[in-house]
Amino acid sequence: MAVARRTIGSPEVTRRDGYGAREVPVELAVEAGEGMSGVATGGAGAQRVYSRLAGGRHGRGPGRRPRSGDGVGVKVLVLHAQYAEQGGEDAVVASEVALLTAGGHSVETILTSNRGALEAGRWQTLGLLWRAPFDRRIHDRVREICRRVRPDVAHVHNVWFSLSPSVHAACHAEGVATVQTLHNFRLLCVGGSLFRDGRPCETCVGRDLAPGVLHRCYRGSWVLSLLMARMIHRNRSRGTWATDVDAFVALTESSRRLFLRAGLDERLVVVKPNFVEDPGPVSPPGEGALYVGRLSPEKGLDTLLDAWHRVPDATLTVAGDGPCRAALESRAASLGPGRVRFVGRLDRPGCQQALRRSAVVVLPSLWHEGFPRVLVEAFSSGRAVVASRLGALAELVVDGSTGLLFEPGAADELAARAGELCRDRARAGRMGLAARAEYEGLYTPRANLAQLEAIYCHAVERFRRRSGLP
Repeated sequence: MAVARRTIGSPEVTRRDGYGAREVPVELAVEAGEGMSGVATGGAGAQRVYSRLAGGRHGRGPGRRPRSGDGVGVKVLVLHAQYAEQGGEDAVVASEVALLTAGGHSVETILTSNRGALEAGRWQTLGLLWRAPFDRRIHDRVREICRRVRPDVAHVHNVWFSLSPSVHAACHAEGVATVQTLHNFRLLCVGGSLFRDGRPCETCVGRDLAPGVLHRCYRGSWVLSLLMARMIHRNRSRGTWATDVDAFVALTESSRRLFLRAGLDERLVVVKPNFVEDPGPVSPPGEGALYVGRLSPEKGLDTLLDAWHRVPDATLTVAGDGPCRAALESRAASLGPGRVRFVGRLDRPGCQQALRRSAVVVLPSLWHEGFPRVLVEAFSSGRAVVASRLGALAELVVDGSTGLLFEPGAADELAARAGELCRDRARAGRMGLAARAEYEGLYTPRANLAQLEAIYCHAVERFRRRSGLP
């Protein structure tokens, strides 16, 4: 997927279809810092009919496949505020756009840049934050795009902070059903992570947000926490999540339960996991353990290094970057040369190579993960996962089958579980094959496409019923 250029003040759309790529300018006056741009993909598409679009453990709401006016598939508008530091959510959005396009659907995306907004200057950024609860200018621009593109459904991912929840109302005003993926817990939590003081925190779930402001849960700032709480409260009060969204996508059942506790309508919240492309045949387990992810406190890297003092006969590879990297490298030096290797960020081919070299993947998180992409990468590559017995991880890793679980923060237990699989590669191999079977049953692109289509069908039909349309 190619974007013509990323200029803040002069956004562009790049359209790709079956006949090649061409640039089409978007006539929108976007102020510096907002970085509105788009990527449109589409074409003739395959005319397929599904009698049953989804089912099983992940995916609800089967029904008739919605079709665009030209009869060639669904026309989807995808909206996403890209993070200042590119991460898993950005990768998921790109993967879903590519999946829908390959599946014969027409996709156009509205992408905004949080990095561009931050670089625009302090006052422009504060202006965006203040308008974030319901940004009228973004609302009006999205309405304009909907009138021109005429999508069947809008799929919204991250809206904080260079987009706005107002995009849902804008789409509804133009007769477009909307879907919101719940990648994180920003609807429930000022910090968006349900994590405070080194442990999971659910104090504000379904309750007043004052504790999140008091504890400065968003970036350690009282002002930013207050602005975040204001966005959450304003949209609760105006009924955004009750009236302007036709389907919510939770990534796991445990995540769904948390959002239901917070008051979302259970009829609207469906479950669809992340997916990855098939990397090909599974290789026998390699050596040592692999961690892939952000190097930050909530990821449990301190617990992992404590555990590795107790696993003297195995190496540990740490892939990723983040604010704790320097401190972690300093700590790891005490384990001796070559025991822990920090390799920085890896692209997908690099990650797959690291997976092939490893015997096991470790996920020592201390917080409620959404749906770690590396977990699906591990399963697709036939690698067992040793993970914290917490939230989504405890749901996704079948203890004793596709991996092993341990209590969050328990270094001794983590050392025992990871050390066992590093030493017993035959058992690691058996678990890896079970993990691969789990991938083939639940996390393939084909399964995910059917689930997305079913969710869009559910959203379109619900919007039509709400609107009194035939």
